[in-house]
Amino acid sequence: MNVWVWVWAALAAALIVGEMFTAGFFLLPFGIGAAVAAVLTFFDAAVGWQWLAFLGVSALMLFSLRRFSDKVTHEPPEKMGADRLIGKQGTVIEDVEPGDGGGRIRIEREEWRADATGIDVIPTGSRVIVDSIVGTHLIVHRAGSEPEAEE
Repeated sequence: MNVWVWVWAALAAALIVGEMFTAGFFLLPFGIGAAVAAVLTFFDAAVGWQWLAFLGVSALMLFSLRRFSDKVTHEPPEKMGADRLIGKQGTVIEDVEPGDGGGRIRIEREEWRADATGIDVIPTGSRVIVDSIVGTHLIVHRAGSEPEAEE
Protein backbone atom coordinates (compact mmCIF):
# COMPACT_ATOMS: atom_id res chain seq x y z
CA MET A 1 0.00 0.00 0.00
CA ASN A 2 1.20 3.49 -0.86
CA VAL A 3 2.67 5.59 1.98
CA TRP A 4 0.61 8.59 0.78
CA VAL A 5 -2.58 6.85 1.93
CA TRP A 6 -1.34 7.06 5.51
CA VAL A 7 -0.12 10.63 5.12
CA TRP A 8 -3.47 11.83 3.79
CA ALA A 9 -5.45 9.74 6.29
CA ALA A 10 -3.42 11.06 9.24
CA LEU A 11 -3.75 14.63 7.97
CA ALA A 12 -7.52 14.20 7.50
CA ALA A 13 -7.93 12.77 11.00
CA ALA A 14 -5.81 15.50 12.61
CA LEU A 15 -7.70 18.28 10.82
CA ILE A 16 -11.15 16.86 11.57
CA VAL A 17 -10.28 16.33 15.24
CA GLY A 18 -8.77 19.83 15.32
CA GLU A 19 -12.06 21.22 14.01
CA MET A 20 -13.81 19.79 17.06
CA PHE A 21 -11.71 22.07 19.26
CA THR A 22 -12.17 25.23 17.18
CA ALA A 23 -15.13 27.21 15.93
CA GLY A 24 -16.06 28.53 12.53
CA PHE A 25 -15.60 25.51 10.22
CA PHE A 26 -12.03 26.44 9.22
CA LEU A 27 -10.18 23.12 9.55
CA LEU A 28 -13.04 20.87 8.39
CA PRO A 29 -12.77 21.71 4.66
CA PHE A 30 -9.08 20.81 4.66
CA GLY A 31 -9.82 17.58 6.54
CA ILE A 32 -12.41 16.64 3.92
CA GLY A 33 -9.95 17.53 1.14
CA ALA A 34 -7.30 15.29 2.75
CA ALA A 35 -9.83 12.45 3.05
CA VAL A 36 -10.67 12.73 -0.66
CA ALA A 37 -6.94 12.69 -1.49
CA ALA A 38 -6.55 9.56 0.69
CA VAL A 39 -9.35 7.83 -1.24
CA LEU A 40 -7.69 8.75 -4.55
CA THR A 41 -4.38 7.39 -3.26
CA PHE A 42 -6.09 4.14 -2.30
CA PHE A 43 -7.10 3.81 -5.97
CA ASP A 44 -3.48 4.47 -7.07
CA ALA A 45 -4.00 8.00 -8.43
CA ALA A 46 -0.84 9.97 -9.16
CA VAL A 47 0.48 12.35 -6.46
CA GLY A 48 -0.32 15.35 -8.66
CA TRP A 49 -3.99 14.32 -8.82
CA GLN A 50 -4.03 13.80 -5.06
CA TRP A 51 -2.77 17.33 -4.46
CA LEU A 52 -5.17 18.74 -7.04
CA ALA A 53 -8.09 16.95 -5.38
CA PHE A 54 -6.95 18.09 -1.93
CA LEU A 55 -6.68 21.75 -2.97
CA GLY A 56 -9.81 21.76 -5.12
CA VAL A 57 -12.09 20.01 -2.61
CA SER A 58 -10.67 22.08 0.27
CA ALA A 59 -11.31 25.36 -1.58
CA LEU A 60 -14.81 24.31 -2.62
CA MET A 61 -15.70 23.16 0.89
CA LEU A 62 -14.14 26.26 2.47
CA PHE A 63 -16.37 28.61 0.45
CA SER A 64 -19.45 26.41 0.93
CA LEU A 65 -19.01 26.03 4.68
CA ARG A 66 -18.20 29.73 5.11
CA ARG A 67 -21.71 30.62 3.94
CA PHE A 68 -23.20 28.00 6.24
CA SER A 69 -20.99 29.14 9.12
CA ASP A 70 -22.05 32.77 8.72
CA LYS A 71 -25.71 31.76 8.93
CA VAL A 72 -25.28 29.47 11.91
CA THR A 73 -22.72 31.35 14.02
CA HIS A 74 -24.19 34.85 14.07
CA GLU A 75 -24.09 37.10 17.12
CA PRO A 76 -26.97 36.54 19.53
CA PRO A 77 -29.68 39.19 19.10
CA GLU A 78 -29.70 40.09 22.78
CA LYS A 79 -26.48 41.00 24.52
CA MET A 80 -25.70 39.30 27.81
CA GLY A 81 -24.31 40.59 31.10
CA ALA A 82 -23.04 44.14 31.30
CA ASP A 83 -22.72 44.32 27.49
CA ARG A 84 -26.49 44.73 27.32
CA LEU A 85 -26.03 48.28 28.67
CA ILE A 86 -23.96 49.56 25.73
CA GLY A 87 -26.03 52.14 23.85
CA LYS A 88 -28.60 52.48 26.65
CA GLN A 89 -29.53 55.77 28.25
CA GLY A 90 -29.24 56.50 31.96
CA THR A 91 -29.44 59.32 34.49
CA VAL A 92 -26.48 60.72 36.46
CA ILE A 93 -27.07 60.41 40.21
CA GLU A 94 -23.55 61.55 41.24
CA ASP A 95 -21.41 63.91 39.11
CA VAL A 96 -19.43 61.94 36.52
CA GLU A 97 -15.88 63.12 35.91
CA PRO A 98 -13.51 61.98 33.17
CA GLY A 99 -11.21 59.14 34.25
CA ASP A 100 -12.19 59.43 37.92
CA GLY A 101 -14.60 56.51 38.32
CA GLY A 102 -16.33 58.23 41.22
CA GLY A 103 -19.50 59.19 39.40
CA ARG A 104 -22.64 57.07 39.48
CA ILE A 105 -25.47 56.60 37.03
CA ARG A 106 -28.78 54.77 37.08
CA ILE A 107 -29.96 52.68 34.14
CA GLU A 108 -33.43 51.26 34.65
CA ARG A 109 -33.23 49.98 38.25
CA GLU A 110 -29.46 49.42 38.40
CA GLU A 111 -26.77 51.80 39.67
CA TRP A 112 -23.28 51.75 38.13
CA ARG A 113 -19.98 53.57 38.60
CA ALA A 114 -19.20 55.69 35.55
CA ASP A 115 -16.42 57.62 33.82
CA ALA A 116 -17.04 60.39 31.30
CA THR A 117 -15.49 60.60 27.85
CA GLY A 118 -13.88 63.93 27.00
CA ILE A 119 -12.87 66.56 29.55
CA ASP A 120 -16.17 67.92 30.92
CA VAL A 121 -17.88 66.89 34.15
CA ILE A 122 -21.42 65.59 33.62
CA PRO A 123 -23.60 66.99 36.44
CA THR A 124 -26.22 65.14 38.49
CA GLY A 125 -29.57 64.84 36.72
CA SER A 126 -28.08 64.76 33.20
CA ARG A 127 -29.02 62.05 30.70
CA VAL A 128 -26.09 59.96 29.47
CA ILE A 129 -25.52 57.19 26.93
CA VAL A 130 -23.22 54.23 27.62
CA ASP A 131 -20.34 53.97 25.09
CA SER A 132 -18.42 51.03 26.54
CA ILE A 133 -17.56 49.13 29.68
CA VAL A 134 -14.15 48.91 31.34
CA GLY A 135 -14.13 46.50 34.24
CA THR A 136 -17.09 47.52 36.39
CA HIS A 137 -17.20 51.14 35.16
CA LEU A 138 -19.42 52.38 32.38
CA ILE A 139 -17.87 54.88 29.98
CA VAL A 140 -20.57 57.44 29.13
CA HIS A 141 -21.17 60.67 27.25
CA ARG A 142 -23.91 63.24 27.68
CA ALA A 143 -27.06 62.40 25.68
CA GLY A 144 -27.53 64.69 22.70
CA SER A 145 -23.80 65.10 22.12
CA GLU A 146 -21.26 62.97 20.32
CA PRO A 147 -18.60 61.26 22.45
CA GLU A 148 -15.46 63.39 22.64
CA ALA A 149 -12.02 61.97 21.93
CA GLU A 150 -9.82 61.77 25.00
CA GLU A 151 -6.61 63.78 24.93
